[in-house]
Amino acid sequence: MKARDIILCALFAALTAVGAFIKIPVPIVPFTLQFFFCAMAGIFLGSKLGAISQAVYVAVGLVGIPVFTQGGGFDYVLKPTFGYLLGFILCAFVIGLLAERMRNMRFMPLFGAVLAGMLCMFLLGVPYLYAVYNLYLGELKDAGWALTYGLLVFLPGDIFLSAAAAFAAKKLIPALRRNDLVQYRGKDAQDFRP
Repeated sequence: MKARDIILCALFAALTAVGAFIKIPVPIVPFTLQFFFCAMAGIFLGSKLGAISQAVYVAVGLVGIPVFTQGGGFDYVLKPTFGYLLGFILCAFVIGLLAERMRNMRFMPLFGAVLAGMLCMFLLGVPYLYAVYNLYLGELKDAGWALTYGLLVFLPGDIFLSAAAAFAAKKLIPALRRNDLVQYRGKDAQDFRP
């Protein structure tokens, strides 16, 4: 990896950590801005580096630095919300993969890519939440409870954050291109590759 790539991965890992502390209290799983920064990592860094940035964030928390919403440490893997953190890695990868294939950076394709990444995050987070409550904590919860408190409560806010990420990327990418902070590929001047 180039020094620039390492710096960008560290930057987006740090932004995701900051997003953990910008939260709205909601029962069971707090609503934070982590997903927004995860989505931005996928869009701006692409699939590989976006996923690496989120893996760095998770690794930093697991070694004990309190960057998660409820602290840090390896025992965090037994927290019901840890599946969402793993979901951030897949989320950034999927968003980056879809963004890399875009002919140009328009709002609707970006919004669709972020929604796809959001779905991947929930596909890991909700079953993990359900499994930890039922198998580790011994609190019997049904699938409807997991879907309500692990997905439906957050869906409106995360859809809003998806739209905000797509809008911000659409506005920022041309400015970054003018300053040679992102690279483009293909014959079309709008083509984007982080």
